[in-house]
Amino acid sequence: MTIDIIDLTDPDYADLNAVQLSMVRVAQGKKNEILARAQEEKTQLQNQLIANNFVRSSVFEYTQDRIDEEAEAEVDVVKEDLLYQLAYESLGSEGNEMGPYRYPENPNYNLTASQRFLVVRNYYMDVTDDPDARLQSYSMDTLARTYLGEFYATLYDLLASYC
Repeated sequence: MTIDIIDLTDPDYADLNAVQLSMVRVAQGKKNEILARAQEEKTQLQNQLIANNFVRSSVFEYTQDRIDEEAEAEVDVVKEDLLYQLAYESLGSEGNEMGPYRYPENPNYNLTASQRFLVVRNYYMDVTDDPDARLQSYSMDTLARTYLGEFYATLYDLLASYC
């Protein structure tokens, strides 16, 4: 998929986190759908006008321009929404007065429960390759109990399945 909904350089894309990359991909998909729908509408219009020997009229040009303008307006809405989401996401991912967000030193409480689950899972998967030591360490982590809430048991079961 070619990403052209927003203009970012390669280093800018490299700085995006997984959530932000997902937002960009979703927005690009919406843009592609809008443009494909507009092209299909223009093709149907052209076929109708050809069938009625009316294709060389100014109606075709005006209607094509209207379809293009409507599609461009929809794409602009998607783009603005994406830029807003990226700006909002980056506010919560930078860090706070205690420094950059990192589990367990400075956990990010702005994340959703599923995002917290992924952060803690990635942390424990990177800590050690020994599944028993990983499970033992996780079971003694009191911060994880409050940070993950109902997902604590789910992650415990996942880590236990590796033993």
